[in-house]
Amino acid sequence: MRIFSILAALVVTVLLAMSILARPQLMALLGMSGDAEETQTHTLNTSEADAENAASKNLVKVLVRKVIAEQVDSAVILRGQTAAARQVDVKSETSAIVASAPLRKGSSVVEGQALCVLDPGTRGSALEEARARLAEAQSRVPESEARVEEARARLEEAKINQNAATRLIQDGFASQTRVASADASVAAAKAAVSSATSGLSSAKASIEAATASVASAEKEIERLTIRAPFGGLLESDTAELGSLLQPGALCATIIQLDPIKLVGFVPETEVNRVSLGARAGAQLAAGGRQVLGEVVFLSRSADPQTRTFRVEIDVPNSDLAIRDGQTAEIGIASAGVKAHLIPQSALTLNDDGALGVRMIDDAAVVAFAPVEIMRDTPNGIWITGLPLEADIIVVGQEYVTAGVTVAPTWEELSQ
Repeated sequence: MRIFSILAALVVTVLLAMSILARPQLMALLGMSGDAEETQTHTLNTSEADAENAASKNLVKVLVRKVIAEQVDSAVILRGQTAAARQVDVKSETSAIVASAPLRKGSSVVEGQALCVLDPGTRGSALEEARARLAEAQSRVPESEARVEEARARLEEAKINQNAATRLIQDGFASQTRVASADASVAAAKAAVSSATSGLSSAKASIEAATASVASAEKEIERLTIRAPFGGLLESDTAELGSLLQPGALCATIIQLDPIKLVGFVPETEVNRVSLGARAGAQLAAGGRQVLGEVVFLSRSADPQTRTFRVEIDVPNSDLAIRDGQTAEIGIASAGVKAHLIPQSALTLNDDGALGVRMIDDAAVVAFAPVEIMRDTPNGIWITGLPLEADIIVVGQEYVTAGVTVAPTWEELSQ
């Protein structure tokens, strides 16, 4: 009996050893295939897949798009209007009746062209009188100079007589009366010199006054012709023939349209992106014409009510097709930036009210990224603030929050 027990133990030991060390051979010896093992393995894998599918069914499904940053020319967009480069109301400086036929509004004028010619009246006679007084004043100068020379000669003579009388009285050959008379002659001669010098100065002053009178009369006659201060267009008729113009009365209004200005107002958040000399373009509301120019003025002081800064752009207008006061949409070029083009619907707000998009990482975990809108286009909006490459949620972003794992579907694959 013990032999059978020992044999049974040996058989069991061999079977256990073969089951561990040579299982395939044992299965073949016993006539069994590996189907059972494969079936078991397949059953395990199926269970694991079912578990994963069950877990994925609990995740929120979202549509994800991979976006890559592109270099985009940045521009400051404004709404403004056109304005004449110069505009002036030409007014009269004197009082007279208009003696010229009027020029009609819309006419082109050149610099220095006569706009209104006034009747001179008696101004010509006043000029001739002033010139005559000048000639009279000039003729008095030689006479006054001669009197000065005569007075100085008499002073020298009186001084000589005074010296002679002084020496004679020292030698006892002259009386004290003669010396006193000589002293009086010297004093009178000095007074005569002073009077003659004063007369010469008066004559010269008369010349200056007469010269000023001539200049005033000539200027008054010059004011009778009111001329264009610069070339441009008449915005109004000139004064009518026969009308009386008083000082300050309007003769005509002139505007200059070449070059023409584009005037806009930059918000203080954008003012640092605008610089003098920057290229700028505009599209006119009337007809959609597009024009190009450059920034020539940027205000250093903000409007106290709107907190905006005035900017002016010079635009060539040789054909005068652009009018004063037309509405225009202005774009001022600034430094280019890296930006992403995304659908506007992808934008969302976080709990703090910040505008941004929701992204996922390699583990499909959601994160919120604040962005800034750069430009709106028909194909979407350009935004800044994202990494160079980003996986953003374009559908379903409103149903997830930061830190949540999602089940992403890539837009490229779905398309």
